[in-house]
Amino acid sequence: MKIGISTFVTDEGIRPVDLGVALEDRGFESLFVSEHTHIPVKRETPYIPNREMYWPAHGELPRIYYRTVDPFVTLTQVATVTTRLLVATGIALVVEREPINLAKQVASLDMVSGGRLLVGIGAGWNREEMRNLGTDPATRMELMRERVLAMKQIWTEDDAEFHGDFVDFDPIRAWPKPVQRPHPPVLVGGDGPGVLDRVIEYGDGWVPILAKSVPALTARVGELRRRAEQAGRGYVPVTVYAAPPDAEVLAELAEAGVDRVLLQLPTTPRDESLRELDRFAELKDKVSHVA
Repeated sequence: MKIGISTFVTDEGIRPVDLGVALEDRGFESLFVSEHTHIPVKRETPYIPNREMYWPAHGELPRIYYRTVDPFVTLTQVATVTTRLLVATGIALVVEREPINLAKQVASLDMVSGGRLLVGIGAGWNREEMRNLGTDPATRMELMRERVLAMKQIWTEDDAEFHGDFVDFDPIRAWPKPVQRPHPPVLVGGDGPGVLDRVIEYGDGWVPILAKSVPALTARVGELRRRAEQAGRGYVPVTVYAAPPDAEVLAELAEAGVDRVLLQLPTTPRDESLRELDRFAELKDKVSHVA
């Protein structure tokens, strides 16, 4: 089982260059960075259950939510100072990004990184945020589907076109194409009842949060693998976002068939972040025998 890091990169925490070098030096497999363009001050969106590890049940969201650095800027910096570390959006809010430009950003970063990009995607939860960017929360899942499918056309076709209810364009030419073929893996994030449908239709992997118990996740991983085989999809990898830094839990996740776990690095200044990464590295080495 591979072990990577997930975090919010902000203007108040460790800088991307220092973070990337530290992760590669300590032997971590990947870096997944979060995205929010902004957080509306007046917000009616309820807090998502089982997310107390990220924000309190009541009150304001932590500062990290409205101070995140653009993920593609962050990951480009990280890619230029590393050679092995995989760089990943975790997650890119596809419903808040225009797909032709996003396809260009993904392909460009895959080229700059030498084919080390993973594209974690999601529809988001903050309805006010997406409304400010022109997205109707009621149709965000359909919008995400069409934008992902449209981007795949752009990445794989010389003369790409797409005609849907939300995305519609006649043939276009757009380079560079991604280094990875047919394109960087698209990892679908989420825990909702329909997420496995989305993974099987247009995803190359699933990124759940360990919101409940390991047995509950194990059951869903088994369901995903069965359904993927029935659909002729073959093996679909699973990445658990923000796994607890506990050797026993990590061993359980490996036994459950999880391919990658991401340890959540708090957003802190450089020296504090490096000390936490040293602790995570000790844990990683302790469970490195778990395949």
